[in-house]
Amino acid sequence: MSKVPSWKIVTFIVIGVSLWLTFIAIKPAPDWRKGELYVALPPADQDVDTEFELEMATMFAQRLHLQVKPVRMDYEQIEHALATHKVHLAAAGLRSNAAISTLRFSTSYQTLSEQVICKDNPPKRLNDLTKRTITVMAESAQENVLRTLAEHMPNLHWEVRHQWSNTGLLQEVAEGKLDCTVANEEQIATARNFYPQLGDEFDLNSQSRLAWAFAGDADSALINAAGDFFATIKKDGSLALLIDRYYGHNERLEPVDAVAFVSKSRTLLPHFKRWFEEAATLTGFEWQLLAALAYQESHWDPLATSYTHVRGMMMLTEETADRMNLDDRLDARTSIIAGAKYLQMLKESLPDHIEEKERTWMALAAYNQGMGHLEDARVLAVKSGLNPDAWSDVRKVMPLLSRPAYFEQVKHGQARGGEAVILVETVRLYSDMLNRLAPENMPHLPSASYLGLQPPHSRQIPSLR
Repeated sequence: MSKVPSWKIVTFIVIGVSLWLTFIAIKPAPDWRKGELYVALPPADQDVDTEFELEMATMFAQRLHLQVKPVRMDYEQIEHALATHKVHLAAAGLRSNAAISTLRFSTSYQTLSEQVICKDNPPKRLNDLTKRTITVMAESAQENVLRTLAEHMPNLHWEVRHQWSNTGLLQEVAEGKLDCTVANEEQIATARNFYPQLGDEFDLNSQSRLAWAFAGDADSALINAAGDFFATIKKDGSLALLIDRYYGHNERLEPVDAVAFVSKSRTLLPHFKRWFEEAATLTGFEWQLLAALAYQESHWDPLATSYTHVRGMMMLTEETADRMNLDDRLDARTSIIAGAKYLQMLKESLPDHIEEKERTWMALAAYNQGMGHLEDARVLAVKSGLNPDAWSDVRKVMPLLSRPAYFEQVKHGQARGGEAVILVETVRLYSDMLNRLAPENMPHLPSASYLGLQPPHSRQIPSLR
C-alpha cells in the first residue's frame, strides 16, 4: 500500500473541517419548545440597545420557561438568519412599519422618531437632505426610513456601513468625520451624554414602530406568545420601567424632571432625611450626595426591586448586602447606611493621591459598575494620554468599555461604562439641587409609615416580572 502524501492528509483534514463548519453554520436552531430560545441582538457596539433588548428577551423567555441563547449580529444578517431558522426571533429594534415581505413582526413595544444629525449646518427642510452625505447602517431601521423617503425624493442618496453601529456613526459625526447620519431619538439623546458637541437634530417626520421580527414561516404560537408578553408588560408597567431604566436618563435635565425631583424633595425626602444625615455622620459624605444617589437608584422607594434583583433604597445586590452585613435590603434605614458605607469603602480603596472630590466621583462610578471596571477605565485613560486621576478624563473613556476593541485590552472585560458616567453626572446634578433647596423645605418627619410599609417578612415585594 502506497503512503498517502502528508500534504494530501492536511488537505483532507482542511476540507473535512470546512465541511463540518459549514454544516454547523447552516444547522437551524432546535425547536424552541425544547427549552432554548435563540435571539438575534443588535451589533456589539450598540450596548444600551443590546442590553435593553436582551433583558426584555430574557423576561419573555422566563415566562415560557426557556433559556435565552443570545446571538449578536449585524442588521444585514438578521433577515437571512431568520429565514434559515438560525434564530427564533430578532430583538434588535427593527422597524415593523418597513416593507419587508419576508418577515413577520410582533406587536410594537416602542414608537420612536427618526432624526438626522449632522456635523454642522443642520438641515431645515427634507429637500436639504439631497445635498448632504448621509451614512447609515445597512438594513437598519434608519436605512428603511430613507428608503421610504426616497419613494417621494428620487434625488435622496445615502451610503451604508457594514459591521458598524449607530453609536459609532454618531461618534464620527460628533468628531466631524462624517457629514450626517440617522438615528432614533433615544439613540441621539444617549449619545449626547458622551458627545455634547453634537448639533441640533432634524426630525424626519417618520416614526419607527419597533418590534421583534420573525421568519415568514415562523411558529405562530411563538409570535402570539410575544404579542401576549408585550400586552402584559405594557399593562403592568414593566415595559415602562425597563425603558426608564435604560433610557430614562436621556431627559434627566428636562424641566419636567427637575420639577418632579423638587416635588419629591419636599414631600418624600423628609421622611428619610434623618437617615441620610446619620449615614453622612458615619461616613463623612454630605447627606445631599447620599440622598441624590438614592434618588438616582430608587427614586427614594425603599421597596424598589429591579429585574436583576438589586433591591431597596440604595439598590444593593445580594452579594454587596452580605458584604456589608445587611440582613434586609428593603429596610430603608439600614439600606441607606449600608449603601453609604459601601461607597465609603470604594472611595477608601482608591489611591490616596487622588484629590478628594475626584475620588468621590470615581467611587460613585465603581458603585455602579464595580471597582474592577473603574480601574480598567483608568488604564484606558493612561493609554489614551489622559489623566487617570481626574474624573473629567476617566469619564471620556469609561463608555468605551462596552466596545470589544477596548474591553478586550483590559482585565475585567465588558461593562456598561456609559451607565456609570450617567449615574455620576446625574447624582452630581441632584446633589447640587439639594444643596440649593431652602432648609425649610426639608423638615424632619418621624417615620415612613405613611407609605404603608409592611413588616419585613410579610410585605409584598414589587417585581418587574
